Amino acid sequence: MNSENHPVSKFKSKIKSSLPYTLAVAIIGFMAFWIRTRPYDSVFLSNGFVKFMSNDAWYHMRTLNVLLENYPNRMFFNPMTNYPYGSYIHFGPLFDQMMAITSLVLGLGNPSQDLINTIGAYFPAVLGAFTVIPVYYIGKYLGGRKTGILAAILIAFAPGQFLQRSLIGFTDHHVAESLFSTFFMMFFMLAIITAKKKELRFEDVFNKNVAVIKEPLIYSVIAGVMYSAYQLSWPGASLFLLVTLVYAIIQYVLDNFRGESSDYLGFTGITTFLVSAILILPFVHPDLGFSMYYYTWFHVATALGVMTGFAALSFIEREFKKRNLKTYYYPLAILGIGVLGLLATKIVSPSIYSLLLNAPSAVFRVHTGGPSTIGEVSSMFYYGGVFTLARAFNNFTASGFFASLLGMVILLVSIFRKPKPEEVLVLIWSIFMLFAIYGQNRFAYYYSINVAILSAYVGGLLLEKVKWSQLDEKFNTNVKSLADLPGFLKFVRIEQIIVILAITFALIYPVYGAALAQSTGSSDPDNTWIEACLWLKSYTPDPGMDYNAIYEAPKNGELFQYPDTAYGVMSWWDYGHYIETIGHRMPNANPFQAGIGGRRGSINETNMPGAATFLTAPSEEEATAVLEAVHPDPDKAGARYIVSDEMMAIGFMPSISAWTLDTEGYFQPHWTSNGYVNLPTKRYFNSMLSRLHILDGNGLKQYRLVHETWAYQTQEEVFYKRVYNLLYSIPEVDTG
Repeated sequence: MNSENHPVSKFKSKIKSSLPYTLAVAIIGFMAFWIRTRPYDSVFLSNGFVKFMSNDAWYHMRTLNVLLENYPNRMFFNPMTNYPYGSYIHFGPLFDQMMAITSLVLGLGNPSQDLINTIGAYFPAVLGAFTVIPVYYIGKYLGGRKTGILAAILIAFAPGQFLQRSLIGFTDHHVAESLFSTFFMMFFMLAIITAKKKELRFEDVFNKNVAVIKEPLIYSVIAGVMYSAYQLSWPGASLFLLVTLVYAIIQYVLDNFRGESSDYLGFTGITTFLVSAILILPFVHPDLGFSMYYYTWFHVATALGVMTGFAALSFIEREFKKRNLKTYYYPLAILGIGVLGLLATKIVSPSIYSLLLNAPSAVFRVHTGGPSTIGEVSSMFYYGGVFTLARAFNNFTASGFFASLLGMVILLVSIFRKPKPEEVLVLIWSIFMLFAIYGQNRFAYYYSINVAILSAYVGGLLLEKVKWSQLDEKFNTNVKSLADLPGFLKFVRIEQIIVILAITFALIYPVYGAALAQSTGSSDPDNTWIEACLWLKSYTPDPGMDYNAIYEAPKNGELFQYPDTAYGVMSWWDYGHYIETIGHRMPNANPFQAGIGGRRGSINETNMPGAATFLTAPSEEEATAVLEAVHPDPDKAGARYIVSDEMMAIGFMPSISAWTLDTEGYFQPHWTSNGYVNLPTKRYFNSMLSRLHILDGNGLKQYRLVHETWAYQTQEEVFYKRVYNLLYSIPEVDTG
């Protein structure tokens, strides 16, 4: 046997040729980690306090501490929020478990709080850095190693939400969503590529042809594991089931029109989603029915449903070939069977039918009313009802966003030639993510992956135009040491230099500059909220709850039984996790949009009791009635303390009123030399929020100011008080 063809020699040669790219990806990963840890000083404060970014990060630290206190048992129902009802926890278990296991290992079974906080703070940065790995491989298998390296660089410095949600201190599961969904797509792609390359048929499975099925089987199983990891990071991961199923339908149709077998695709899909359904099954809560918001039978059923879809597509294809039916009937048969399946679902289970139809609209449609005021739920392309690309440019850079669109156009055109399955997969995936950011800008941290891959794909095509592969071969042939570099330069052509400069300045430099500007950390929560919550913890009565205990959820139709000493703290929902996690008290409303009250569909609906209804109440009596209505016990009020801040009183008032669908009359536009200015009206000053915060509770009978953070007033607060004085003809004096 020739030594060059010996398996060991081939393996060594492969390792040697891959080593430079492996080192490059490792360096890019370290750079990604570096930029994510730049705001260290804004997270680890000089007084020893660890300031996590955003409200959900604080909640993850809460669930992590409860998990470690009761390991391996996890909190599933939390009575310490949404008082007096409590909330089921819809967060996926995997993110907390990964941090908990890391803490237990590094803490030798007994981690200190400092170690837990440090691991929690660094965890998103680590996962963000790891994302360069699947992005590199997807780019590599789409357009070669040069495309993979460029994609890895672009995702390492991708600005916007992907960067912000993977910064040190942003301890939320969002970065885990991006990482595991991308790993899923990577291994699913590898499974398809290898299965098609080996011309896998179902007969190979029945005949146990290990040489053919081994590699596709391994990749398919890992893809199933990665999808399960994604699903266990976020209940809404079923979005990628839709992506995969639509891709499968299109790929089956394309294969049939070309007279090719799709067995490779059927084998991959069936294996992947059978594995994922099995792995998700232990985490199902049967008592919660078929909800897609929590871990229920919905998630197992949808995985099995997509698996069945792959099997059905393969069965129909084989029947068509066996009966020698015309190819163009195949998509019609798929459509007909799909419609019949939906009709059967509607007859058997109308609730499941409704859920299946409405689930996509929750992601892809533009929200109105109160939900439209949630920062991450609003559309990427609409702000204040006006179309804009500003958010897209901020998240992806202008050049990156347009390059991604160009990449999709190129891939779309390729469908009319003989596209590779991986090209069709990336195209369908990217189109879905584009529609997702149209509905909710939160999906920017998904689309950033697609922008990096598509931009690198376009860049790779440009490099191919100037024969970069030939230059790469000459480099490998002629450069054995640094001394050979000067001689190699004679092979470099001017057009290659121009393309490299174009890619650098059009794609790489913009993301790097934006990443530097956006990796400075966050002021949320600000110091006044931290001080207020610490005051709550130290100077208000203990509600009588075991803070780190695991409580059983109440049975259907029953309420959680709180001790007589329990009480709630009323504030706007954005701040609920701070009140619970920093203040160790029970908020009435929280960032899960629980306890908000108000209306959802029509102004004619009952204005349900909650934070929005209380804060917009036009009188003290009506506000008190809301608090009493919040609690199901007529002898108890929903809250004992109210916490407000300037952002609520001034910045959030339009959002708060939007949840009641009664937004008119709080502000009146007035023309000034600087243009129109919205001034507060009597309706605004009569609201409970204004009475409590702007007027410090003066004139109220049942409410009084018991604590105020460091006394200072912003210009806006002083201005609002002056407007109040003018409206009510009060002499200009210090009104507090």
